[in-house]
Amino acid sequence: MAELARARPGTHVLDIACGTGAATFWLPDRVGTWGRVVGLDASADMLALARARGQHIEWVKGRAEALPFPDASFDAVVSQFGLMFFDDRPRALAEMWRVLRPSGHLAVAVWDRIERAPGYAALARVLDELFEPSVGRAFRAPFALGDVPFLLAACARAGIRDARVDAYHGSVRFPSLAALLRTETLAGLLDEAQLERLHEHARRALAGAIGADGALELACPALVVTAKRP
Repeated sequence: MAELARARPGTHVLDIACGTGAATFWLPDRVGTWGRVVGLDASADMLALARARGQHIEWVKGRAEALPFPDASFDAVVSQFGLMFFDDRPRALAEMWRVLRPSGHLAVAVWDRIERAPGYAALARVLDELFEPSVGRAFRAPFALGDVPFLLAACARAGIRDARVDAYHGSVRFPSLAALLRTETLAGLLDEAQLERLHEHARRALAGAIGADGALELACPALVVTAKRP
């Protein structure tokens, strides 16, 4: 993401929906002493965890739909796996575009369709079988923007011209099936008894992805929107 946003020495970079800084912490070394890195998130708890890591980064609480920065404040704007959770996605994209300087670069990543992530699709089917429909729908929510025409249309509504969307094929790794099932999404949806029940069924559904040491790796491709401001 840092490379796609053209983060270079001396540039000012904004990471939107930074969370605990998974992408943000890659930026300071790229922009150097004369650069500036800002991480913005709506969650004070996430930002507190990010600050505790002690990097030279400005952490700001705020919403993507109403960025607390003047026009043309940054040379680059990145957002990694946050857009699908925003209340008003075109508005958030328009705000990203607003704070970009001329010739600035935008890079926004979302998960691809869940059908392109077979392990997650299998787990979603198990959730459908075991629990009420709202559980499966909530689990699928992070994959809701895995649609290239939809993303390009959202960019057009935001006033972003000449955007492009590229697919990137990656994977996620967990030390155990239990670690996967206790991710924020599922832990927030299910109680302990439900998680235990899910574990037994998921172990069978994901048997092919679980290694001899109990760890598992799942394909999880992403789509990345990039654009350069005129």
